[in-house]
Amino acid sequence: MNIDSQFSGLEDPADTRPILIIPYMWIGDFVRGHTVVRVLNERWPNRPVDLLTTPLCAPLVDYMPGVRQGITWDLPRSRLAVNRQFGLAKLLRERNYGTALVLPRTWKAAIAPALAGIPERVGFVGEARFGLINRWRWGEKRLPRFIDKNASLAQPDGAPLPPEWPVPQLRVPPGEVARWRQANGLTGVTAVALGPGSVGASKRWTYYPEAARQFVEKGLEVWVVGGPGEKAMAQEIVAAGGPRVRDLTGNDLRNGVLAMAAAGVAISNDSGLMHIAAALGTPTMGIFGPTSPYLWAPLNGLAATVVQDKSILSCQPCQSTICRMNDHRCMRDIAASDVVAIAQRVLSESGARATT
Repeated sequence: MNIDSQFSGLEDPADTRPILIIPYMWIGDFVRGHTVVRVLNERWPNRPVDLLTTPLCAPLVDYMPGVRQGITWDLPRSRLAVNRQFGLAKLLRERNYGTALVLPRTWKAAIAPALAGIPERVGFVGEARFGLINRWRWGEKRLPRFIDKNASLAQPDGAPLPPEWPVPQLRVPPGEVARWRQANGLTGVTAVALGPGSVGASKRWTYYPEAARQFVEKGLEVWVVGGPGEKAMAQEIVAAGGPRVRDLTGNDLRNGVLAMAAAGVAISNDSGLMHIAAALGTPTMGIFGPTSPYLWAPLNGLAATVVQDKSILSCQPCQSTICRMNDHRCMRDIAASDVVAIAQRVLSESGARATT
């Protein structure tokens, strides 16, 4: 999508000052932040765009077209960390940013850009950030989706929302995928990547072990992808599926990116890995229960959105991280056989083939 026409005549083409984006640091939100990058690239093609990132999300920046560099800095979530804020401000001041887009509406997220003296600091009204944000935006609550709130900050103040936003993109060189496969001893057999984790137990589908067993019976390899918190789930899935199921969970997010890039199809809960796979262009199936696909599915679109359709649950979507009603039926009523059948159709449509 090209939205240049919206900004025609509104910007100074001689402005080359770099722009800093301070995104949300959850993995899925960070991936969706690439839409903001793309809007800025179209609005100001001569201004480099940098992203503030945590060590966890830093590998994603390497695969984001249109980003000059990531500024890796670890600010604790639960405390102010004044010394860390001053250290970050010093680093930002040295880079001579002309604009900072502060996507989170927290007070803490706006401190370092203000201390760094970045001339234009754009953000929504929130948490009494007077003096920290100097280009206020209003009307956040009227915007329907999370992506609308974020990407609208990259537009001129008052500009209407476009019919659609540029989708996030992650591009991994094929040679890097091939080297990753070789280093991990993975064959050329079509693989299904499973992302069983999520922030919040209610978003976790129940039957990954059974699905893995069925995939193996059909001649497919299965890779379990996630962080160290998914290790126990991965071991359960490996035990159910046998030696053709690989546990690829670990501390390095880059490993997860490459696994999703190499897979024939990715199946994931509503999680960061779902957004990574979709942004890579891997056919992606998202399993939704307590959350709304309209609000939280990737902009890229999914090969399949899987929800339970056996009954109407009055509690759905609840947006809660823990199920408090109906014994998690929104996830338990999605059968493993249904997910496997959909995945086979997706693989067939994408041209992937199982090797027996």
